[in-house]
Amino acid sequence: MTVMAKISTPPRKRTRVKICGLTRDRDVLAAADLGADAVGLVFYDPSPRSVEIDQARRLLDLLPPFVTAVGLFVDADPDYVRAVLASVPIDLVQFHGDESAGYCSGFGRPWIKAIRMRPGVDLIAAERDYRGAQGLLLDTYDPGTAGGTGRSFNWGLIPQPLASRVVLAGGLNPGNVADAIRRVRPWGVDVSGGVESAKGIKDQAAMAAFMQEVRHGDES
Repeated sequence: MTVMAKISTPPRKRTRVKICGLTRDRDVLAAADLGADAVGLVFYDPSPRSVEIDQARRLLDLLPPFVTAVGLFVDADPDYVRAVLASVPIDLVQFHGDESAGYCSGFGRPWIKAIRMRPGVDLIAAERDYRGAQGLLLDTYDPGTAGGTGRSFNWGLIPQPLASRVVLAGGLNPGNVADAIRRVRPWGVDVSGGVESAKGIKDQAAMAAFMQEVRHGDES
């Protein structure tokens, strides 16, 4: 008797989700309840989503297990980064300015590097330069701000061999994230303003819709 081997189709990769710029207890709890893989807190005073150390510690104390706490810094004084890391249970550091690889690797924590998609950016070179990073986060370039522009960039600029290892950010919202996932197939997506009712104030219905659309993107 001939036994036919069953050929199974490997499961489609699940896109990870980070919800960034959280400032309120209820939004941290909602993000976790909705299935976010990571939450981001901003330690950058010019941002309307910036948090203080005591506030950040209180917010992260609310997290259940297996939700990654990300701390975002922009060209910060190293002593300030160390002070935050000594007081706040940050799992992963996100550097969102013009930090060098040597700077990023100097704090003894896993880290990711944001790359703003300015004209002529070479992502292959960036991956090589920041090879100590856990990954690259790609965000929209605006010369007047370090991030949070609310605008997307041309996803076609992402080299296909690199796409599955990046976190896609920049202007994502419930209306475009499924298309972004279908077109890019990133490792993860990062949202902030796209799920807000005001800067730093998350809209729970928008967060739920975003998570649903991520699943739709994965399934298509």
